[in-house]
This record gives sequence, structure tokens and C-alpha cells, in this order.
Amino acid sequence: MSLEISPIGNADLDAVASFLHRNLNKRLSASEWRGAMSASWKSDAPNYGFMLRDGQRVVGAYLALYSERTVAGRTERFCNLASWAVHKDFRIHSVRLLKALLAQDGYHFTDLGPTGNVISLNSRMKFRFLDTSAVVIPPPLWPSLSRRTRISADPEVIESVLVGPELGLYRDHAQAAAARHLVLIQGSESCYVMFRQRWWRRVPFFVAILHVSNPELFQHATGPLARYLLFRHRAVVTVAELRLIGRKPRFSFRLPQPKAITGKHDPWLIRDYSRRYYGTIPPKMYRSASLEPEQVDELYSELVCIPRW
Repeated sequence: MSLEISPIGNADLDAVASFLHRNLNKRLSASEWRGAMSASWKSDAPNYGFMLRDGQRVVGAYLALYSERTVAGRTERFCNLASWAVHKDFRIHSVRLLKALLAQDGYHFTDLGPTGNVISLNSRMKFRFLDTSAVVIPPPLWPSLSRRTRISADPEVIESVLVGPELGLYRDHAQAAAARHLVLIQGSESCYVMFRQRWWRRVPFFVAILHVSNPELFQHATGPLARYLLFRHRAVVTVAELRLIGRKPRFSFRLPQPKAITGKHDPWLIRDYSRRYYGTIPPKMYRSASLEPEQVDELYSELVCIPRW
């Protein structure tokens, strides 16, 4: 057996995509996996992640999505740790893929969907939890008589309304496979909303909000928005994290959350956290020597690139 860890390059995309289709998520075709590995935004990415080969056969892969963001006036480089799969016969070598990714200097790392033992492993690698306190916004039981809020998902309308950094965010994510976009318009004000659909038993049961440009306007438009998402996207509920929208909207209710994990990690609490997702928001983690949690978001990540995730 000749095992090798190496970066995933352009020539490896088809082989890695086929491996992920067979071993991680068959609901995504190999071509969909290949598309998910190629970010829709421009970035000076060193690779697409790392892979484990047994001879010429791919037996493991850990995808990565790279981006450069402006944070507090500085250009910061991010590496989002995306999908991770290793063939059962080679699981003992899984951590080598993670260590290869983390050995890359100059990046802030995010992991926005760790599951099971990955959570405690990340904690040992000095990852910290993001606050995922969230609310559920149900659609109103009766139609609103107000005509103040206009909602549009028309790309031409979105392009005409957004300016500056928000327009840049939209253009970077407009072709991302899992991202959906709309604008809320009230008079002269607007709010850009990016979201993804979450599936339950092959039904797009709810919508998860990923970005809100104007939290104050969002607070006043949650009713029309939830109703729009119900009829246009079959979303029974809309889920939004409080760090994105600022405060609990009227008529919404909080999802229960675990106790905060701060300072030195408590292995028992982390083990409990890894077993259960409290409500519908999975744990999210990041590792950075300089950034605070409020400076980390969910954009430029697998959440916008991988559908039916």
C-alpha cells in the first residue's frame, strides 16, 4: 500500500468528484460535486483541498474553498473547510488531511458544518464555536394588507438596487449553486437577503438566512418575507441566526441552544454538542489568531456552493 497526501489540482477534479459522489453524498452527481469545488468568485486559491491516494486511486478528500475578504479595513485570507470523506479502509489516515489543510500559513479557517467526532477534533485543533443562537420565523396566518414591502428576486432589480460592497457580494455569489438572492424594498431603503434551502426527506422544508445587509429593514419585513418564501420556495419556516439579524423579530420564537463553550473546552459538553443539533442549526466553528467571532460569516463557503447539503 502506497499512501500519499497531495493538494487537489485541476487535473484531479473529476476523480475527486466521482469519489465524493460514491462515498459521501449520492444525491449529488459527480458533475454537481465538480461544480461545487469550483467557487463562483475570483480567488487566488492554492488548491481545491487535499486528497488521499492509494497508488492512483482516490481514497479520501477534504475540500477547501478560499477567499479574500476585507475585515476592519484589512485584506484577510480565509479557508473554508468543506466536505470531508475517507474510505472506510483508510479512516485511520483521516486526520492527515485536516493537518495538511491547517498547515497552510496565513489563513483564517472556518468549518460551518462539523458533525460527530469532527467537533471534538476541531476543538483540539484550537477551533472555537460561533454563536448560532437562532429564531424561527413562521409565515403569517393571514395575508398582510400592507403594500409597503416589495420583494424581488429578479437579477436585474437586484443589480439596480445594490451598490458598493453589497453589489460585490451579490456578483460573487450569483452563480453559486446553493445560494438564493432577493431584495426587500421599502420606499428608498433596501435590504439584500441571501439564503439557502435546507432539505428534510427530499422536501425543501425550511430556508436558512445567510446574509442580511439591512437588519433594521429586515425586522419590519419578516412577515411578508416568510410568506413569500412559503409560496415561492415551499419553505414552511424561515430560520435566521441572531448574529445576522441583530435581534429577535416580532412573532418569531427562539430555537433552544446548548450552554456556551468558552475558554478551555469541556470534553463532556463538546461530546454532548456533537451528538445533537439543538433545533435546526448545526454547530459552526472557526480558527483564527486575530479575528473575533463577529468578524466571521457564512459567505464564500460550502453553504453557498453545495446544494442539498
